[in-house]
Amino acid sequence: MSKWKGLTAGLFLCLMVMPVQAVGFSGIGAMLGDTDAVAIAEPGGKILYSKNADAMLVPASILKIVTALVAFEHLGPDYRFPTEFYMDDAQNLVIRGYGDPYLISESVAKIARRLSLELGTVNDIVMDGGYFDPAIMIPGARTASARAYDAPVGAVCVNFNTVNFETQNGRIVSAEPQTPLLPTALARIRDLKMTEGRVMLSSDDNQAAQYAGELFQYFLEKEGISVSGGVRVANTGTGSTRLVYRHYAETDVAGLVYRMMEFSNNFIANQLFLAAGASAFGAPATLEKGVRAAMDYTRRLGIDPAVVEGSGISRNNRWTAKMMITILDEFSPHYALLQKNNGIYYKTGTLAGIQTRAGYIPGKDGMRYPFVVIINTYGRHADPVVKRIAGRLAAGP
Repeated sequence: MSKWKGLTAGLFLCLMVMPVQAVGFSGIGAMLGDTDAVAIAEPGGKILYSKNADAMLVPASILKIVTALVAFEHLGPDYRFPTEFYMDDAQNLVIRGYGDPYLISESVAKIARRLSLELGTVNDIVMDGGYFDPAIMIPGARTASARAYDAPVGAVCVNFNTVNFETQNGRIVSAEPQTPLLPTALARIRDLKMTEGRVMLSSDDNQAAQYAGELFQYFLEKEGISVSGGVRVANTGTGSTRLVYRHYAETDVAGLVYRMMEFSNNFIANQLFLAAGASAFGAPATLEKGVRAAMDYTRRLGIDPAVVEGSGISRNNRWTAKMMITILDEFSPHYALLQKNNGIYYKTGTLAGIQTRAGYIPGKDGMRYPFVVIINTYGRHADPVVKRIAGRLAAGP
């Protein structure tokens, strides 16, 4: 064999071994730094192209896809969070929560209307959040923050443990007509010395649960139910109480996942994460049980990431792009719960210096191709990488 014939044969063999798709994705690698990764797969999970796909990197909010799967596993897509209402022997109304992350003012108003058919007068309103461990602190969330994405978790919460307000003619007022501005929320706003915005309630001194009780009191009194005492927070256990009403959330877990993805809502994510842990390992919900439920799930898939909470807010979460492809393969029946733009179904993730994207890009053949982009390099961006991948897949193999 001549020298040139040997070189030609070697080149031909090289091209035969290299997937044609990988050749088409050339140029993507140059868009990534050493602490960035990309993976693109066929439907079913076979990797078409990757770079740094085994590097353990910060996933940010694409972790919410994992949380959704864990919630589906342990709660079920059709599960609706309950909230229970009891009367005790002292004529106190005990409100026992189980972590409903979408208990909003409109829901509270409807519950009060329903309770008005059963009740006339109550003494105290007792907020029982014992289903969640009160000491839960979400890694990465700042307790001193006012930002809504740092809102604390809890078994009985309203309005995502946040309040939205503005200032009109020097007076602080609610920015949402369906939600009154109540004493605990007003005190929080004054402490922050802000003039407008959506702020989180604190977990200190049971502030969030106290606010929830005040909101229930407001709507109960609006329906003609007299509250002769006040609001207090207590773990009542299972003493001598009579169940008056059990409310089921108007939105099931699948609907909650859709809203979580749409707004990248950290509060919904960690409520689902904790409730899944409690369902798997018993009450009270703890961060450790949520982590255990997530890790048990991923290990059954043959992957071993580092998970410390369910929203992606912590930089101590660590995933590889290849692991996320496995997750996307599992999530594919639920792809429509993700955001959609130009035919791409995806979840974004953003922290300072972190940009991530994960989801499904349509190919020329009409199939949806799982992709993951994890940017952990300051100054680099995920969207140009996604655009390059989408252009290549649109062109076909």
